[in-house]
Amino acid sequence: MAFDVVPPSLLYHGTVARNLPGIRADGLRPRGRVHVHLSVDRETAATVGARRGDPVVLTVDATGMHRHGFVFYRAVNGVWLIDHVPPRWITFGESA
Repeated sequence: MAFDVVPPSLLYHGTVARNLPGIRADGLRPRGRVHVHLSVDRETAATVGARRGDPVVLTVDATGMHRHGFVFYRAVNGVWLIDHVPPRWITFGESA
């Protein structure tokens, strides 16, 4: 895993609609994992979200977060990792 790397400008997170109220309130949290997992493209995020139902893809302002001191990691498999994404950095999208 690469530590504290500069992320692409936008990253994506796939989820389902029933999770949106909690994400709007608290942001993205690891929920049983060590880090929040983010994808470099909408398609991959939609595939991840589809594992639990009709996917919703969220867009994360990774550049803004990094500029404000948030630390990103990149796993060997290309997944981007972060400890937490506060709601202010998330654009809530529509169903994928």
